[in-house]
Amino acid sequence: MLGRLGKKVMRPGGLTPSLHMLDSLQIRPDDDVVDMWPGLGVTTGRTLAAHPRSYTAIERGAAEAARVRQMLTRTNHTRTDETGAVQRCLVEPAHKTSLGDGAASVVYGEALLTLEPAKRKVATVSEAARLLRRGGRYGIHELLLTPNSLPEAAKEDIERTLTKVLHVGARPLTADEWRRLIEDGGFEVDFEETGKLLLLDIPTFISDEGVWGSTAFLGRCLAHPSVIPRIAEIWSVFRLYRDNIGAIVMTAHRV
Repeated sequence: MLGRLGKKVMRPGGLTPSLHMLDSLQIRPDDDVVDMWPGLGVTTGRTLAAHPRSYTAIERGAAEAARVRQMLTRTNHTRTDETGAVQRCLVEPAHKTSLGDGAASVVYGEALLTLEPAKRKVATVSEAARLLRRGGRYGIHELLLTPNSLPEAAKEDIERTLTKVLHVGARPLTADEWRRLIEDGGFEVDFEETGKLLLLDIPTFISDEGVWGSTAFLGRCLAHPSVIPRIAEIWSVFRLYRDNIGAIVMTAHRV
């Protein structure tokens, strides 16, 4: 819904944590990058600007893949940029791609693992490890539960409420749980940053989308007033759980 209304940055902590993730990953022209679920493509554009040797997006459906392919530099499903680098988008499960072992030096995914049940989280991290060469870098930007001591009953309540209001299965973890998931998948964590959930925070919204983009979003909401109660409900839930949900960025290397 937010995407249809024109919101471009859909990450839990806003654009800034995504940029910190990319800074930590240090994508270079000799890198082979796999981007799991690029979404609306804000991070994609910044990755492509680094001119990696290859860029492969993994998307969940044809509509999402069509959006990503519009960002690539030519018109076929497999393209090359002005430097000859391969750019493509495949429609495949993120936890079971057709790419070969060691095909990548960098893999990242944002707002992906949060939406997966526990076993699929493990499978997706294992797939990232399979795709990466030894020493390859892995990055995530996900929804966070806090504090680490949050009782299980509270976790279940938050998960249930988020799933109901967002209309998608939302299964966030605590910082300790995210770190354990990554380390158990064969990685050593290099960088970790936590912060507030800023998806609908007004100053962050304006910073991420710009004044024009924010104004256009508001205009579309006023033109379709039926969406306003749902946006208000989402904002209310985020505010209700503001002390217990946030955002986390983590990067790691394959050991």
